[in-house]
Amino acid sequence: MTTFKRLTLSLVLMLAAAVASAQQPSGNGNILRLSLKEAQDYAVAHNYALQNAALDVKKAEATRWQTLSTMLPQVKAGFDYQNMCGYEMNIGGRNSMSSMLPDSITIGGTTLPISFPSSGSSSGTTTGGIPMNPSGTFSITASIALTGAQILGTIVNGIAIDMANITNQKTEYTTRTNVKTTYTSILIMEQTLQLLDSSLQNMLQLLAATEASVKAGASEQVNADKINVQVASMRNSIRANERTLNVLYNSMLLMLGADVNAKIELSTPLEEVLDINHAAQLTLGGFKIEDNYDYQLLQQSEKLARRQVTLAWMDFTPTLSAYYQYSDKTYFGKDAGFNMTPPNMIGASVSMPIFQSGTRVAKIKNAKIGLMENLNSKHQAEDGLKVQYNQLCHDLVSAIENYTIQRNNLDVTKRVFRNVSEKYTYGHASNLEVTNASTDIITAQSNYIQAVLSIVQAQVALENLLGPSAEQR
Repeated sequence: MTTFKRLTLSLVLMLAAAVASAQQPSGNGNILRLSLKEAQDYAVAHNYALQNAALDVKKAEATRWQTLSTMLPQVKAGFDYQNMCGYEMNIGGRNSMSSMLPDSITIGGTTLPISFPSSGSSSGTTTGGIPMNPSGTFSITASIALTGAQILGTIVNGIAIDMANITNQKTEYTTRTNVKTTYTSILIMEQTLQLLDSSLQNMLQLLAATEASVKAGASEQVNADKINVQVASMRNSIRANERTLNVLYNSMLLMLGADVNAKIELSTPLEEVLDINHAAQLTLGGFKIEDNYDYQLLQQSEKLARRQVTLAWMDFTPTLSAYYQYSDKTYFGKDAGFNMTPPNMIGASVSMPIFQSGTRVAKIKNAKIGLMENLNSKHQAEDGLKVQYNQLCHDLVSAIENYTIQRNNLDVTKRVFRNVSEKYTYGHASNLEVTNASTDIITAQSNYIQAVLSIVQAQVALENLLGPSAEQR
């Protein structure tokens, strides 16, 4: 292979790899490198709860077709075999003048032999009969029955499909927001570990300086012991946070529906995920309750309750039915049998319910009561959703304000800790001041992380309430 061909082949392979990496999340073996959007898309494609929600839609569609099929013609075929074990139909006795009668008769184009064997009676009379040969009948029957309940049942099944679709959309939206929450929590926990590790390094430097002062006789051992306790406490806090981070990664694997032994690497930075301006925009624009998935389900539930009332009235409607039957009867034997089965037959019927001791009236009344209860629940849910929107907006605004305060407080405590550490190194600050500054920075870090989590939780809760309209703000 020439150098030019090798170069061309290498370029083609590089382009193919670039296209493949652009179309799917990057991975190496069991490592998944995912941005936030890639993680959400991966969860939508592989999450088991979402797959079940999609299957519920297909199940509702199959149920609707099952109801529709009862309104279509039903065709069945059958074959019957009869053998009367040599029995002959007796047509009565006669005298010796039987020779004057015919030996056969013709009925419906079929010639039937008549035999009169001797009975052995002393009276000289004979008996006659028609042989009942074995026979088989092949038949095809097509029938159709139609009621008002069947027609309305297809409408009710259509509502069930709509509800399954809404539930599927809600599950997908909730899956995306849950992935976002866990994704952000992982980033926050990793940042927490970085902050704690930075504080630990500072404390280790102070511990080394203090132990050196103790050896030089410029400081007491108790000062080194106090800092050593702070170092041990901080290391314990780091180990606890590492365990929490491991739990979050496992939760992410379950949400994604990925291999439980896979390793996840997140590529979207926290600053990009935590969009404070977008979070603030969610509180503007009001609440379009029609976009809320729970409210959409309530609307479908109301439709279903109204159809239940109509379905109860369908018990008063007549039932229409019709059928067509084709039959072909064949006799097995040298002589034809007595065939009275018509080859073609059609029929139709109409049945009207008259009296059922008030059962149908009670059923209608019960359906109307159910509709009234449904309307009351819907009105209560509407008020609850509106109150929830106001509360979530308030929670999100408070979380943003607290985040601003805690972020500034963390910056201040960092500067204070560095200042105290420098003073302590030169003997201008006491061990108590160092301990207090160390405690303050740990508390500030904890408050900052909690403030970030509060924003994410409030934002996700509001996005779930707003539905698709949240993406337009």
